[in-house]
Amino acid sequence: MHRPNVIGDWREYGDDHEGIRVRVHSVKRDDVPPEGRDSQARKLTYFSFRVTVENRAEEWFWVELERRHLDVRYGTDGDPAHIDYHSKEIKGFKLYPLRRVTATFYAAAPARHLDILGIQVHLRIDDEPSTAHVWVGGVDVPESATAPSKKSGKRKNSLAQEVSRFLEEQGSNPGEAPSG
Repeated sequence: MHRPNVIGDWREYGDDHEGIRVRVHSVKRDDVPPEGRDSQARKLTYFSFRVTVENRAEEWFWVELERRHLDVRYGTDGDPAHIDYHSKEIKGFKLYPLRRVTATFYAAAPARHLDILGIQVHLRIDDEPSTAHVWVGGVDVPESATAPSKKSGKRKNSLAQEVSRFLEEQGSNPGEAPSG
């Protein structure tokens, strides 16, 4: 079973885009865009997250990551979050070897559901859509709690273990239809 990445994890691309890796990180509550709140996000709690793309190859790539290349979901039912149009996107950036580029996205959702987030990224590389990857986590969950360590195998309640346990339970119940 394919498991999602945990917020803070790097994901390596292969095939035509070998050497490119990406991660979702730095999720922050109450981080409103400098331009202010969007009227569509009234009564919602803002949060931000960063997406970093790194080139470890020996050639350069055109990289693009805009709001339309993201799908942000919250809560156990996977409802869509509002992605603010003031997000700082990556548009047609020539990413040279051994360099990184980062985008900051602002989103809003009900405060009580921010502990469960799913962020799917459809990065465009050399003007072609790449494979979509998903990161899971939540606002106010420190990335150090999801980082693998020697002690993480002993930690019973780490986010990565909870996600793995949930997916294993879903996989062991093939008769149930997935929600959504």
